[in-house]
This record gives sequence, structure tokens and C-alpha cells, in this order.
Amino acid sequence: MISGSISRRYAKALLAIGVEQRDFEKLGTELAKFAALMKNQDLNETLENPSYPLSKRKAVLEALIQRVGASKTMRNFLLLLLDRGRTGYIPSISREYQVMADDHAGRIRAEVATATPLDPASVTRLKTALEKKTGKKVILEQKTDAELIAGTVTTIGSMVYDGSIRTRLQQMRQTLVEGEQ
Repeated sequence: MISGSISRRYAKALLAIGVEQRDFEKLGTELAKFAALMKNQDLNETLENPSYPLSKRKAVLEALIQRVGASKTMRNFLLLLLDRGRTGYIPSISREYQVMADDHAGRIRAEVATATPLDPASVTRLKTALEKKTGKKVILEQKTDAELIAGTVTTIGSMVYDGSIRTRLQQMRQTLVEGEQ
């Protein structure tokens, strides 16, 4: 089975539980914490290694759950993943969950790259324009990229709005090259 479909299936099930219990935002935050912890190679190998008895792996996970202070729902979810040998999927489940939770809450994530940081007024105008265009609440992440020279590159999902000087210069160069031939 494809890993993406496995991750989507678990994320969808957890979201359904979260929506029913009215704590899907909290579950998303908890899941993101565990996804970050799973970047630790030693932890990942310990939980995934079948040469360690399941009882020992459960003890490690239980200690981690207690240390983080996860909810009962998250505890049960993580133990289910461990029982099924799916703890390695936690980071991708978390990504899928975030997308589904955002969609459920009427949000969309956008990234804007600029040559220099935007001032707060520009960020507000951009966010308002994107919310008007998408009809959803926009969570805007800012990045700087000096290679853009000026302008912005905004990414919303798979759509890219490129208003950078770098791209315009590349287009002009291409037009000039094609005109010489």
C-alpha cells in the first residue's frame, strides 16, 4: 500500500475523532509535537525495530506520551500506530492531518517570498487580498530570498503567483533570445 494513502487514512480517522470531541486543533498540535520528536533517528529506530520486544517499545512510547502530556485520545492513537508498526508514518500523518484540519476550519496556508522582509501593513494587505481571492482564512508564512531582486512569489497549495523581478528578467531574456533566431 502507498505510504501517502496510509497517512491520509490515519489522519482522516484522527480528524473525525477530533471533530466529534471538538478538540481537533489540540490533537493537531499534539501530533505535530510527536512528528517533531520522530525526527530523532534513535527514537524512530527504537520504536520501529522489531528486535525490541513490543512491551519495551510501548514503555518507551508511554514515557514519551507522559512527558509531553498528550491527551488520552492521542495516547490511544499513538499506541495503535505502534501496535500496527506505523510509528514511522507519524510525520506524514501529521502533515496530512494539518491539511485536513485547515480545510475543516476554513483555513489555507500560503507562503510569500520577498527579497526583503515585508512591513506589517504590506503583510496585512497581502493577507486580506489572499483571503478575498480564496474565500478562506489565510495563514501566511514569510520567507526572504535575496535572489528575487524585488517583488513577491506567493504559493498557495499548488498555485504559484510569481511577481518577482527575477522572473520578469528571465522572461525578457528568453524573448530576446527567441527574437534573435
